[in-house]
Amino acid sequence: MRITQRYSHLNGEEYLLVHHKKTYAEIRRVIASVDAEKHRTKRSKEKRKQMRMLYSPEDLNSTFKEELSKLGWRGKTYSYYVTTDRDLLERISLLSLEEQREILTQHGTQEPIRSYKQTDFVKDQLAIEVQFGKYSFVAYDLFVKHMLFYSGRIINLGIEILPTKAMQEEMSSGIAYFEGEVFNVLRQGRSSPPVPLLILGIEPDP
Repeated sequence: MRITQRYSHLNGEEYLLVHHKKTYAEIRRVIASVDAEKHRTKRSKEKRKQMRMLYSPEDLNSTFKEELSKLGWRGKTYSYYVTTDRDLLERISLLSLEEQREILTQHGTQEPIRSYKQTDFVKDQLAIEVQFGKYSFVAYDLFVKHMLFYSGRIINLGIEILPTKAMQEEMSSGIAYFEGEVFNVLRQGRSSPPVPLLILGIEPDP
């Protein structure tokens, strides 16, 4: 596969080129190593695409996971306690779980709510999400997950890998695509979400 489009949010790509040039090259090599045609294995049952062979999101995700795992990219879980008090949130966000719970209890929270988020691939304080899923999954990555890991000082950059519209046309309906998701980010303004991102649009080799 190949990268045909990219969007750098808050200098995300520039950060990679300056601080993680070798890792960026590694990510590009992984993308180039995936033969999308081998994963055109899903027979469509949709009326508009009936009986056509489409790219399988599950097969593509499995291949990316296999290739990235070989290079030391691992899933990462970030646990935290929930509060709706902004002042308390700012006070506890960088503390350990035990310290968060203690402070919330001191301020009257009888049963602090523990929660967590998980991202697929983390290495060198970079996070990658490979998304061949629905629109809502990508919005959650961009506006919730990457930002939470960034504010928790686990990552310095979030990378989102998406199919382009051209590739999405050869997949099931409802799959998110690069152009649409970048449009959604641009609509929020130049500083939202407040986390450096690199969004890559990929498609099969010609």
